[in-house]
Amino acid sequence: MRDMYYKDVQLFGTQLTVDRLVDDLAATFQLGRADLNVRASSKGLMCGSGLRVHLNSGETVTVSDSEPALIPCAEDICQFEVDNGLAWVLVVEKDAVFQTLCRLRLGTHSSLPGQGLLITGKGYPDVATRQLVKTLSENLHSRIPVMVLVDGDAYGIDILSVYKNGSTRMQHEKEHLAAARVQWLGLWSSELAGFGVQKDVLLPITKHDEKKARSLLKRENIPEKWRKELQHMLFTRRKAEIEVLSAVRSTDYAADIGHTNSIRAGEAGNSGVPLLRYLATKIAAACREANHLCP
Repeated sequence: MRDMYYKDVQLFGTQLTVDRLVDDLAATFQLGRADLNVRASSKGLMCGSGLRVHLNSGETVTVSDSEPALIPCAEDICQFEVDNGLAWVLVVEKDAVFQTLCRLRLGTHSSLPGQGLLITGKGYPDVATRQLVKTLSENLHSRIPVMVLVDGDAYGIDILSVYKNGSTRMQHEKEHLAAARVQWLGLWSSELAGFGVQKDVLLPITKHDEKKARSLLKRENIPEKWRKELQHMLFTRRKAEIEVLSAVRSTDYAADIGHTNSIRAGEAGNSGVPLLRYLATKIAAACREANHLCP
């Protein structure tokens, strides 16, 4: 995709113009990008445990619990191999948060219920990342929850929607990209008071935030939980970024984390620990619910 743009920068003006033209052509002919022999460079990353990706070239990408690996394009993948110990999958909106969780080795951390896999699309996800999430959500056992962690604001919810429902621009490829069973783990602005986060540390919403929130509320079939969080954001005039959890004192979690309060040596002063505790609580709850509902 980038090569096409640089063939005539003056004509196209921006990379977005190329993206839209390719998607319009694909939609017109009811084809996917790959059918047009067009592919975008991958940007998504994965980290954690329990997954190996076998490529058509004969190479194997083994996911590490501390070193992120680039998510290959679907056209390059021969097959996936998943370990029996994989217990959960977490898709993270932000690369910075993802890198923090990789450094904490969240995928094999003792405070989590089994091995886990972390994925990030670095904001709005690329096609390769969405294809991976779609493949995992369709093929993993229902007892393995596939969860999404995004900012508690309108743009975070929109990114969640791209994973779950597909993007507006690529509805013609929704069948191959939308991962319907992903669930919203957090961050919910309405829950933060219970974790000791005061309203004063939350960021005020901007006009762009408000416009995006009202646009999302007009969509048909928006889940009730999403609607309530958007309405809460508009009412309080505040939004919650994932990093706000760093403002939480460790004692504020005492009543919530219970047996998940297992912090490795050297982690006590790490600013990522409040986020770790938050995730340990919520991932454990999601795993319990998935196992309870599992036939």
